[in-house]
Amino acid sequence: MPHRFAFIVIDMLADFFDRQPALALQRQALVTRINELARQFRQAGEPVVWVRQEFRQDLSDAFLDMRREDVRVTIAGTRGCMLLPELEQRAEDHVIVKKRYSALFGTPLDALLATWGSPTLVVAGINTHACVRMTVIDAYQRDHDIILASDCIGSYDEEHHDVTIRYLDGRMARLLSSVEIMAVITGS
Repeated sequence: MPHRFAFIVIDMLADFFDRQPALALQRQALVTRINELARQFRQAGEPVVWVRQEFRQDLSDAFLDMRREDVRVTIAGTRGCMLLPELEQRAEDHVIVKKRYSALFGTPLDALLATWGSPTLVVAGINTHACVRMTVIDAYQRDHDIILASDCIGSYDEEHHDVTIRYLDGRMARLLSSVEIMAVITGS
């Protein structure tokens, strides 16, 4: 079924918010705005996709520096790899598990988007300078139109968040607030 838009929410996971004080401070505001946008997307009949990172206990599927440094984050079967409990995930939503920064690398997301007629992607989540950035770049390389939800993204690294916003805005993505995005998807 064709869709005009798809809401892609990246890595709103317990481990990241529990381990990074800078993200913990952003948690409530991000969750509130993401939930509002998700409700609006569902009302408009547009899909919501929750993307979450997850690795095996032995890190055999983790990326190189995690294996080298024995970094154990978002491990399968732990609370840390799960979406924050206050996020309003619904049965009709889609969940994609990724193993690398990009939500399009080695996941079924690309095929799913193709079945929807390559909708405009509205991207939210964390971390702006890593997983959000890589997903946007990969989506841009696949010729998707992209809207970056400016008040629905965050990072534990403010400097790199700001640099990434400057890099992506107007080149690979349009930067809009959640209120502006709601107006776009409802046509008001």
